[in-house]
Amino acid sequence: MANSIEKYPGPVITRFEFKPAPGVKINQIVNLADDLALALKASRVRIIAPVPGKSAVGVEIPNRKPQKVFIKEILTSEAYQRSRYKLPLALGKNTAGKPFVVDLARMPHLLIAGSTGSGKSVCLNVLITSLIFRHSPKDLRFILIDPKILELSVYSDIPYLARPVVTKAKMAESVLAGAVNEMEERYRRLAMQSVRSLDDYNAKVPSEDKLPYLLIVVDELADMMMSSSSAKIELLITRLAQMARAVGIHLILATQRPSVDVITGLIKANFSSRIAFQVASKVDSRTILDGNGAEKLLGMGDMLLLMAGEPEPIRIHGAWISSEETERVVAYLKDNAAAAAPIQNLSEENERLIVERNTHDVLLPEATELVIRHKQGSVSLLQRRLGIGYQRAARLMDQLEATGVVGPYDGSKAREVLVDKSYLEKLQKNKPSL
Repeated sequence: MANSIEKYPGPVITRFEFKPAPGVKINQIVNLADDLALALKASRVRIIAPVPGKSAVGVEIPNRKPQKVFIKEILTSEAYQRSRYKLPLALGKNTAGKPFVVDLARMPHLLIAGSTGSGKSVCLNVLITSLIFRHSPKDLRFILIDPKILELSVYSDIPYLARPVVTKAKMAESVLAGAVNEMEERYRRLAMQSVRSLDDYNAKVPSEDKLPYLLIVVDELADMMMSSSSAKIELLITRLAQMARAVGIHLILATQRPSVDVITGLIKANFSSRIAFQVASKVDSRTILDGNGAEKLLGMGDMLLLMAGEPEPIRIHGAWISSEETERVVAYLKDNAAAAAPIQNLSEENERLIVERNTHDVLLPEATELVIRHKQGSVSLLQRRLGIGYQRAARLMDQLEATGVVGPYDGSKAREVLVDKSYLEKLQKNKPSL
């Protein structure tokens, strides 16, 4: 028998907590989830054993008449209005029905996954809207990557965009490389001011030199990871996830394919904060959360949030924003918000890359000599010896591969050099004399 059952009603589910009788094993209770669902005529029952911080077991049962959580309730709540968070995300309500707001700056990046129709795209719109309500275009800029074209394209031409919405997966690599360039430039600026964070930098420089937060939102990571440049994209995402936090650059990646070829071990290791919506199987749940639970969610915005430092995922009922509301927000921004100054590394990125693709870099001969003499095709080697940024060094490495000097990309290893010093001698002989 159980002792003292406590009830916690919420908008979508009700949690019952009880202390098992002495001698009752936790596993015996966990295995009764399906039997409970059958007896209660419930679609799904989720058992938390034990409840974090309590000597109790929790049983979450869906309400017969669930309530929809509207974004207005969260944006007008004290949890959002009085929060001192730098980048507040109005996620929704917890199982007790209280507004739940988190700070993206502390996360500092977010990975979102869930099956089709689980509420992932609505969640992205909610997150973008909650940040827009807190910051002006002068303080916050977005890079939106939407290979599906349908979801984030509604934000085209709003003054918050650092560059036009990216709708082609092939362009993702160059856009992310531009973000790496921007990150490196920000690090140089912080070093010149002898500070270690974006907030400290902005506190020291004149208002016209202040840097905005930069948020990169990807609606379908799978389309990018299935492209021919997936290895480079994974490397760029990892580089940003590891280093960009200090300079105010944050990432939100979303996918409806929570498989290991999309959410790779390298990406997952650098995204400690993750949201799982309803998924089809325990395997998918473990891919996202490193544990079961997401397969028991109810859909329609029901989510589990895993955050660094928390022992167990937190169940949240996601806020809802309709397409009409999103369109009204966008229309208001276009009519009323003043455009901010462009970010140089991003606004001209597309045009510069087109030129680079069609012409050999003037440093190609020097790069060729470097990799042959050092017998390794390393981007970092080119950066150090030639004094150039990551993007240009990576482009040089691609040109070296195209000319047959180095082999293909091989993860974190340096590329294999396919020619020897005799190749340099041939180049010298074939070099036109002036």
